[in-house]
Amino acid sequence: MTSAHRDRVVPGPGQESVWDYPRPPRVEPVSEEVVIRFGGLEIARTENAVRVLETSHPPAYYLPRDAFRPGSLVPADGRSVCEYKGTASYLTVVSGTARAVGAAWTYPEPEPGFESLAGRIALYPGRMDLCTVDGEVVHAQAGSFYGGWITSRVVGPFKGEPGTLGW
Repeated sequence: MTSAHRDRVVPGPGQESVWDYPRPPRVEPVSEEVVIRFGGLEIARTENAVRVLETSHPPAYYLPRDAFRPGSLVPADGRSVCEYKGTASYLTVVSGTARAVGAAWTYPEPEPGFESLAGRIALYPGRMDLCTVDGEVVHAQAGSFYGGWITSRVVGPFKGEPGTLGW
């Protein structure tokens, strides 16, 4: 048994454990209002997000591109590959004079089973001024690689914390 399973937090009423999330990941639509602020401005708002649920990770929220203010997303260098979702392209988030290079990503041609991610944008909540889900402030998943959104709805422990590299 890994230390993560020994230290698993038991979910309370209305909560879910990231250790009950599947691998390969699952994509599910959500009706909660998702709001993103950056550079002192609201840059995105939607009630049409999806979240990706993967074992040991807090959910990553993907918003429709049209939920973002025009001009707030510009192409950035870099690509990464997820064995399940496919090849991601990165975006720089722009708001006024603020720029977060490579802070968002998208899967232009996702792998089968993840088609609902096409045309959607995810981002690192810790690189924004503020992200909320139904008014609750999101906390960022630890580590520079992961883009999970931690709310009171999910319990861990979460991958990305010190000592979790081998999970």
